[in-house]
Amino acid sequence: MRGGKGIIPEGAQLETLWEEGGFTEGAAAGPDGLMYFSDFAQPFDARPARVMKFDPASGATEIHAADSKMSNGLMFDRQGRLIACTASPLGGQRALVEIKADGSVSPIVETYEGKRFNSPNDLVIHPGGSVYFTDPKYVGPEKMELESFDVYRLDPKGTLTRLETGISKPNGIILSQDARTIFIAETDNGTAEAESNPDAVRGRMTLNAFRLGKDGIPGRKRVIVNFGDQLGIDGMTMDTAGHLYAAVRSEETFGIYIFTQRGRELGYIQTPELPTNCCFGKGKEARTLYITAGAGFYRIRLTATGYHPAVAE
Repeated sequence: MRGGKGIIPEGAQLETLWEEGGFTEGAAAGPDGLMYFSDFAQPFDARPARVMKFDPASGATEIHAADSKMSNGLMFDRQGRLIACTASPLGGQRALVEIKADGSVSPIVETYEGKRFNSPNDLVIHPGGSVYFTDPKYVGPEKMELESFDVYRLDPKGTLTRLETGISKPNGIILSQDARTIFIAETDNGTAEAESNPDAVRGRMTLNAFRLGKDGIPGRKRVIVNFGDQLGIDGMTMDTAGHLYAAVRSEETFGIYIFTQRGRELGYIQTPELPTNCCFGKGKEARTLYITAGAGFYRIRLTATGYHPAVAE
């Protein structure tokens, strides 16, 4: 740990909750007080990807969806529905979906202009009900039908819009605590096949801010953090004070970085492996940051209170 004065209590330690996964992602706080997260299968694992749920009261972790169709980013909407981005490899749905209470997966939108999405990755739900989600592609043999990696907005009436962001490959996405600014990670590894591709030439690794117009469309891009030749951000979350918590996958110093909305670093939480996402709990867990990293699920007690845009008043 470093920095984080007023946010990371002195002596705070990362607590291991579960380390039995293949590759964890997409932490989300449920209306039932449980924490949900995605667990991808590794290539050598015959089981499908799944959604897990952790009970802060008992400490138990159980399966919520035994076959999530490769769920990645997760978020609950105002109606209590678990909305997910399902990615491309290993039988992935390549869609924005709802994961039902019984663990079944129901597609919401699967195509843009008749073409299948690349590999929906992460999402954020606006208090007004619009869902913003990113559609890059990092792994998998599936042929791309779309010609670019983009950000989309699905409004409450069901209208899908491809947004002009100027980002080459979007990843994590989150809204500010006043829902007026959207932050999008640009994490361009230079390939749509595999991170280990030796011929891949990395593109930009940045964190970007956009003011949202009254129509919900992002305005001009502002680069607030440039990671240069280091890997950038995967998933993100926000606290009620407007601080960003970003899962940074830099080989030099990976972990959860805390930034102001202008990109100034406030603190750093070290993780045991490369982090993928983070999310605050709710209720009694509102000051607990839950983190997905490697094959595990972790938490740390902070003084900050988490912001959940989908249910914000």
